[in-house]
Amino acid sequence: MDVKPAALSTGSVGSLGELLVEFVCTERDGRNRRAATYMGPFPSGAPAIFIDQAARIGARAIFAGAVGDDAFGQVLCERLASAGVSRDLVRTVAGVPTGTAFVSYNSDGSRDFVFNIARSAAALFPAGAEAVEAVCGFGADVFHISGSTLGDPSMAKAALEICRGLHAAGVEISFDPNIRKELLADPAYMETVTALLGLAAYVLPSSEDAEVLFPGESFADFAPRLHAGGARCVVLKRGAQGCIGSDPRGAVEALAGHAVEVVDPTGAGDCFCATFVALTVSGRFGFRDALARANAAGALAVGRIGPMEGNSTLAEIEAFLASRR
Repeated sequence: MDVKPAALSTGSVGSLGELLVEFVCTERDGRNRRAATYMGPFPSGAPAIFIDQAARIGARAIFAGAVGDDAFGQVLCERLASAGVSRDLVRTVAGVPTGTAFVSYNSDGSRDFVFNIARSAAALFPAGAEAVEAVCGFGADVFHISGSTLGDPSMAKAALEICRGLHAAGVEISFDPNIRKELLADPAYMETVTALLGLAAYVLPSSEDAEVLFPGESFADFAPRLHAGGARCVVLKRGAQGCIGSDPRGAVEALAGHAVEVVDPTGAGDCFCATFVALTVSGRFGFRDALARANAAGALAVGRIGPMEGNSTLAEIEAFLASRR
């Protein structure tokens, strides 16, 4: 699906992180431990899903990432190009493979992944002053970080350095914590998460993230504290239950979820975040309207196999909402 939408009236969005191709097991409950047929390669990586969605709904978009000089790298570069994402900061690295992920779904709704990130090109994206200057030169209003990028120490360090530089330059930071529970015992990991929470103008946790970051607290408890720390918008993604958001004035909006068939949930939260952030910075949508479209984008995302295959245009989102009225 090649979509190069007209830019929104205002607003430019950037992101960085892992570029992967994903292979999806066609059988359930195998946990990647038995021979089975896999579908793919599907373009993937949480921040890549985010930037693809932001571009498809009309935002000017730039991404800092890296791929190997191989067929999988071409798949990713072609996907970003089809959405209109600037690849000025996408590096092709010879001699190392493009990152990969293999996912097996289970009957209870859980997923098992096998990743090749650490020994791939994924962490070799442009960093430091090069990235900060390029993102500022592009005119990005908001720069998004997914917590999935923080699992690799070198990527986490580079991401935090870039965010600090952009924050100092006046670029707002968007942060989806995307907590990895297996990393919680690592003090450096949580220090990075905490630092990004302190920088973020947009804080976009899931319910699972909130249970870890704000144990025993309700949205009404932690949202005002995040606002006091500098966040403009705080949104709690609740999956099938919808979302709750607090706008820059502290006013709270709650929206119910949409009943849809879940084919592949991977990437739904990234689509939600991208839609909300891009539409908010466009200046064309109020807080509740941006939330409603983000909610719809998340619902659309789960309807197709492949982490980016459910990404949607603004026209598709509007049609979905119209069908639900």
